[in-house]
Amino acid sequence: MDSNYLFKSERLGFRNWIDSDIPLMIKISGDPEVMKNFPATATPEQTTVFIERMQEMYSEKRFCYFAVDNLEDNSFIGFIGLCHQEYDVAFSPFIDIGWRLDKKYWGKGFATEGAKRCLAYAFNVLDLDNIKSTAPLVNLNSINIMEKIGMTKQLEFKHPKLLNNKRLVNCVCYEIHNDKY
Repeated sequence: MDSNYLFKSERLGFRNWIDSDIPLMIKISGDPEVMKNFPATATPEQTTVFIERMQEMYSEKRFCYFAVDNLEDNSFIGFIGLCHQEYDVAFSPFIDIGWRLDKKYWGKGFATEGAKRCLAYAFNVLDLDNIKSTAPLVNLNSINIMEKIGMTKQLEFKHPKLLNNKRLVNCVCYEIHNDKY
């Protein structure tokens, strides 16, 4: 399985998506606890479309929210990676760094480790200028990871896709530049 990894960190392998990931990601994105900082859980169809979009993005740009395996036992843990984002905010379009892990892998440093490795890939291999990350202000775990990987808060904003969701509409944007990494 090693040759399938685009790159690795100490404990994680990063790769493009394969069909057998679909049911595993459907379970993760369908978990209400995992999705508590999103408007709703994702349907199986939404997750399948998301994975197809990531596969396409990877072939076009050499990055996506990568499928990630725990190298200790080759188990799929979720995604960590980069995604081209475009929506109605002043800092759009941008390259986002994000993560979504099966909750049994929470609190073990996997998201931080994986995000740091993705920044190294973004800056040292892809030579991208800057990476942003956004989250609702209530998502303290993700904001904590943004800070741990060296990102700095740029601004707070009302997310245009969450205007009808009082709990999630107020978001934050963090950023890190290639020359600061």
